[in-house]
Amino acid sequence: MSAPGERALEVDARTGAGPSIARSSSARLQELEASSKLTKLIERQSRGYAAEVAKFKGQKGNDGKYTVTLIEGDGIGPEIAQSVKDIYSAANVPIKWEPVDVTPRLKDGKTVIPDEAIESVTRNLVALKGPLATPVGKGHVSLNLTLRRTFNLFANVRPCRSIVGYKTPYDDVDTVLIRENTEGEYSGIEHVVVDGVVQSIKLITREASERVLRYAFQHARDIGRKKVRAVHKATIMKMSDGLFLSTARDVAKDFPDIEFDAELLDNTCLKMVTDPLPYNDKVLVMPNLYGDILSDMCAGLIGGLGLTPSGNIGDECSIFEAVHGSAPDIQGKQLANPTALLLSSMMMLRHMGLGDHANNIEQAIFKTIAEGKTITGDLGGKAKTYEYADAVIKALK
Repeated sequence: MSAPGERALEVDARTGAGPSIARSSSARLQELEASSKLTKLIERQSRGYAAEVAKFKGQKGNDGKYTVTLIEGDGIGPEIAQSVKDIYSAANVPIKWEPVDVTPRLKDGKTVIPDEAIESVTRNLVALKGPLATPVGKGHVSLNLTLRRTFNLFANVRPCRSIVGYKTPYDDVDTVLIRENTEGEYSGIEHVVVDGVVQSIKLITREASERVLRYAFQHARDIGRKKVRAVHKATIMKMSDGLFLSTARDVAKDFPDIEFDAELLDNTCLKMVTDPLPYNDKVLVMPNLYGDILSDMCAGLIGGLGLTPSGNIGDECSIFEAVHGSAPDIQGKQLANPTALLLSSMMMLRHMGLGDHANNIEQAIFKTIAEGKTITGDLGGKAKTYEYADAVIKALK
């Protein structure tokens, strides 16, 4: 794949602006030198991008604590967020919370996140988010999608790992999926062609594809996995998925220590529900819609969204979230399971370089579930939300 500067030189050569002409013109020479510098800059940025992406740049305050934006969310959100706060306090995690309201507002005819919330996340560089409800139909814009676009959260990371104490038909699942988060079928570009006919545009760009693919290879290195697999449907969507796949092959050349291959989406789904263990040594990366569906399918392998963490990664800011619904039917009844939000916050702590605190809380969570004495109804127990949190606190080291 040629860099932009190289392509410019090729075009010039075809039009006759070869080296001899360039040498006879000082202006042309300067242009060529500038083009060469640009090419080298682009190459250097490309090589260094993976090393820079998603690295937490926040600093502790004078009190020795990091400030984290907290979006409690709707429905059961405040209840499970309280569990996280209680456990963090008991574990002496050096974090103070900055709660914000992200209820959308209309500004110049557009649905936007309140300025105070944007400023908080931008300032703190990291946020923890509970479930947000979006009304079905009626033209409402997804608030989750709005957050991703506002902060350019280009990669959604979804690890799914079996938890001892909660039996499912599959044992020892340990998958990692990375989903491109900003385009594809979720670009939001759709319109009515004629009455009864709606057209939706699937947008795939090389820039967004390369960004998430480089992050996938970087993440594989970070977690000690030696294989990256791109999941696609380039056999049918030859141009859009074809671009994603060809970009993946180009990016793979920059990571010779990581093995790369590709697999059709339908084959991945079939094989994974048949036997997910062969995927335990890989990081799977894919376009937006496929990642949305496949990550929830993998969550089903380990017991559902109530046990599944998630992180949305951006160049500057990152938001970690529970991906289950807001469950308004049990709101205020202390029946909700806070595990997904807790495990998402473990991803957040590791992102912030607080791995020791994450390890302590995580072992307490797994110990509580494994014992099975104080677990919530969805896990087969009878404990209230706050009782489960108290059990986790007692299991801290």
